[in-house]
Amino acid sequence: MVPSSSLIPQNDPTLFFVNAGMVQFKDVFTGKEHRESPRATSVQTCLRVSGKHNDLENVGRTPRHHTLFEMLGNFSFGDYFKAEAIDFAWTLLTKELNISPDRLWITVFEEDEEAETIWANTPGVLPGRIQRLGAKDNFWSMGDTGPCGPSSEIFFDHGPEYGPDGGPATDSDRYVEIWNLVFMQFDRDSAGTMTPLPKPSIDTGAGLERICAALQNQFSNYNTDCFQSIIAHAAKLAKVTYQQTPATPDSLECDVALQVIADHSRSAAFLIADGVMPSNEERGYVLRRIMRRAIRYGVKIGLTQPFLWKVADVVIEHFRNDYPNLVDRQDFIREVIRGEEERFSETLQHGLALLETEFANLDTDANTGEPVLPGKIAFRLYDTFGFPLDLTRLIAKERGVDVDENGYKQAMEAQRAAGRAAWKGAGADALSDGIHALSQNGIASAFQGYDSHALTGRVQAILIDDNRVDSLAEGQKGLIFFDQTPFYGESGGQVGDTGTLAAGEITGLITDTQKPTSSLIAHQTTITTGTVRVGDEVTLTVNGEDRARTRRNHTATHLLHAALRSVLGDHVIQKGSLCGPNRLRFDFAHHKPMTQQEVVEVEALVYANILANHPVETSQCSMDEARKRGAMALFGEKYGTEVRLVDVPGFSIELCGGTHANRTGDIGLFRVVSESGIAAGVRRIEAQTGWGALELIRQDRAVLLETAVTLKSPIDQVDVMARKFVDERKKTDKELATLKTEIARLQAGDLTSQMREIKGIKVISAEFSGDTKLLRDEADRLRDKMGSSVVVLGARDTHSVKLVVTVSKDLAGTRVHAGNLVKQVAAMVGGGGGGRPDMAQAGGKSPENLPDALEKVYELVGA
Repeated sequence: MVPSSSLIPQNDPTLFFVNAGMVQFKDVFTGKEHRESPRATSVQTCLRVSGKHNDLENVGRTPRHHTLFEMLGNFSFGDYFKAEAIDFAWTLLTKELNISPDRLWITVFEEDEEAETIWANTPGVLPGRIQRLGAKDNFWSMGDTGPCGPSSEIFFDHGPEYGPDGGPATDSDRYVEIWNLVFMQFDRDSAGTMTPLPKPSIDTGAGLERICAALQNQFSNYNTDCFQSIIAHAAKLAKVTYQQTPATPDSLECDVALQVIADHSRSAAFLIADGVMPSNEERGYVLRRIMRRAIRYGVKIGLTQPFLWKVADVVIEHFRNDYPNLVDRQDFIREVIRGEEERFSETLQHGLALLETEFANLDTDANTGEPVLPGKIAFRLYDTFGFPLDLTRLIAKERGVDVDENGYKQAMEAQRAAGRAAWKGAGADALSDGIHALSQNGIASAFQGYDSHALTGRVQAILIDDNRVDSLAEGQKGLIFFDQTPFYGESGGQVGDTGTLAAGEITGLITDTQKPTSSLIAHQTTITTGTVRVGDEVTLTVNGEDRARTRRNHTATHLLHAALRSVLGDHVIQKGSLCGPNRLRFDFAHHKPMTQQEVVEVEALVYANILANHPVETSQCSMDEARKRGAMALFGEKYGTEVRLVDVPGFSIELCGGTHANRTGDIGLFRVVSESGIAAGVRRIEAQTGWGALELIRQDRAVLLETAVTLKSPIDQVDVMARKFVDERKKTDKELATLKTEIARLQAGDLTSQMREIKGIKVISAEFSGDTKLLRDEADRLRDKMGSSVVVLGARDTHSVKLVVTVSKDLAGTRVHAGNLVKQVAAMVGGGGGGRPDMAQAGGKSPENLPDALEKVYELVGA
C-alpha cells in the first residue's frame, strides 16, 4: 500500500499535475529508479483539466467527467502480468464489490489474442462480452518512444434506458469504463520498432467516482455520495433545489451550476492544500480558472457574495478521515479561496475597463464593414478576467460590435494545446542517453561525504559530450563517475561541491557536482595534468571552506522554515530553496507580503536557536517512523523507504540528504537580506549567515556613515535628518504643483467665460496646459463649479494631444456619455480612448487639429 502523492508531480517537468495513479511510479517503469517491492497499490488523487473528455467547459455538464478524482490502482514492476492482473480486477469487481457479471463488458486490443484468451477462460465472463478495439482505444504508450503495450478495459452497463445494445464498441454513454489494465510489454524506438521488455509490467486504474456510481446504481457520478453533501450545501446557500421535478431549462442549468461548484470546490481545496496558489501562470493559472468558473456559475444561481470558501468547508469535512492535511490547512484554504473570490469581483471591473479601451480602437471587418472585437481580446477577457464569451458578446452587441469568435476559438485551442498535461515520453528523455545507459548498466556512486572531505575513489565511467570514453587527458573536460565520493551532488536545494582530484602526476579541478539519478553522482572535471583512465584510483578532495559555508546556510534554511511556520502559520510550505557557499534562498507558500515586524520576529527566532547552540542530529529511519516523529519533507523531493532525518531538537525536524552544521551555533550570524514575492502565493526570503552576514553588517555600517556625512548629522540622528529632508521635499513638490496650476489658469484665462449652453446643458470645451492629472483636476473643478455640465479640456505639445472629458452625474450615461464623446473627439486628433459615462480620457498624435476638435464638442453634445 502506497499513500497518495501530492497533486504536484515530483521531479517530472512534463506534467502540471498528477493525472494518473502511475505518475509516482513513472521512474520505476522507465528504469531510472529501483524499487524493493515489485508490487504496489494506491488510491491516488488526480487532476485533469484537458484531454479527450476533460476540457474544463464540459465538467459539470456531463455525468462523469471531473477535474479532481480518485484513482484506484495496482501495479506490477516486472512481477505478475496479464493473467494475474485480469484475475485481480475481475475478482474485486464481481466478488468483493458484488457487481453482477451480466453488467460487465471487456475490451481488448485487436491484436492481443493472449488477453482475449485469458478473459475467455475467466470464470463468470459471459459469452459475447469481449470486444476487440483498435489502438486508439486499447493501446497505451508513455510517448512516441519508450514503454508501451496493449490495454484491456472493463465497462459497466447502465442499462437499455441509456443507449442501444452492442457493448462498448457502440461508443454509447450507456457503457462506462470503470477499469483500465495496461500491459506494458514493449519498448518502442524512434523507428517504431517494438522490442519485448525483459520485465513486462502492469499499470491499472479505476476511477472511484465511477465505481461508486455503479455500486449505488446511479448513471451520474454527481448523484453518488462522493458529491451529494457538497451539492446539498451549495444548493442551501443559493436557496435553490437540485434536480427539481418536473425539470425546466432553468432548473437544468441550475443543476449544472451546482455540479460545477461541487467538482471545482474539491479541486480548489486539494490544490491549495498542496501549496498551489491562484495566479496567472502555470499551476496557479489552472487553479484560478477552476475557481473563477465555479464563482461564475454561483453568480448564475444567485450567489453574489463570496460562497466558495463555505463550500470548501464541506469538502474538507467529507475527506477529513482520508486526507488529514486538508484539516490541518483548513483555515488557510478558506482564506485563499475567499481572497480569490473578492479579487474576482474587482477584476470584473477591470475587464469592463479593458473592453471600453478596446471599443475605442476597433478595426472593421473587411467584408461587412462593421467594427469587430478581435478574438484574442475576447479570449484575454475570458482567460485573465474570467469573462465568459456570452458576456463579452452581450456587451459588444450593445455597442453594435461583432466578436471574432473564430479568433477566440483559435486562441482557446492554442492555450489548451500549450497546457495539456499529457505524457511526453520524458520519463527516460529527461536523462541524456549517456547517463541513462550508465544507470541501466548498474553504474552507481556512493556518497561518503557527511563526515569526510577527502577519500580515494575509483573511476567507473567517463563521459565527454554524453559519449562514454576510456580516459580524460590534460585540458579535456568531462563527467567522471566514481564508486565512492565525498562530493555532494546538487539536490534538495543544496548546490554541488567543488574541489580537486589527484593521483601521482594526475591533477584535475572539479568545478561542479550533479546528481542526475538517485544512484549516480557526476563530477564536472577539467584535467590540469596527466591523463585519468577508467579503473584509476584518485584522491578526491572537497573545497573545505565552501563546504563549511554551505553547511551553515543549509542548516539555517531548516531553522528559517520552522521559524516561518511558527510566525506565519502551518500553511507555510517550502516551494524551493538554494543553499550555496555565498547565500541561501528560501521560497515558501504564503498568500501576502510579510510585514516588517514578521520579518523581525522570524529573524529573531532563527537567531535565538543559533545562540542556543542546539546539536544538529542526523539519523536513518523508515518513512513511517519519520512521519510519526513529525518530519517535514522537502518540496518536490522523492524519498525511498529509508530516509535521513535532520533534527534540531525541539524546533525543526525535516527529511534531508544534505550536509549540515554540527551545532546551530556554528552558523554564527544570521541576516535576512530581502523578502519578496516571486509568484502569486509564493514568497522568497534571501539571507546570509556567518562571514556573509558579517560582510553585510560592515556594508550597512559603511553606508550609514557615508549618509551621516552627506546629511551632516550625527550617526544616531540620520533617520531624523532624512525624514526632515523628505518632509521638506513633499512641501516643495506641493507648492510647485499649485504654482503650475495657477500658471496654467492664467494662460487659459477664465474658462467659464467660454461656457455655452447647448440644449440646456452647460458645456466648456477649451485648451489648458498641463499633464493628464492637471487636466482631470481642472475639469473636475469646473464641472463642480458649474453644476449640471460637460467639460472637455485638451492639452498639446509638439507631437501629442491629451484629452479629458467630465460629465456631471445627472447627465452621465443618459444625455452624454463621456467615453463615447472622448472617442469621437480623439478621432479628430489622430488618436483614441474611452472611459466611464462620467469621466474619460484619450490621446492623439495630431496636435494641429486640437482647436477644431474642441470646437466640434459643442456640435457633438447638441447632436
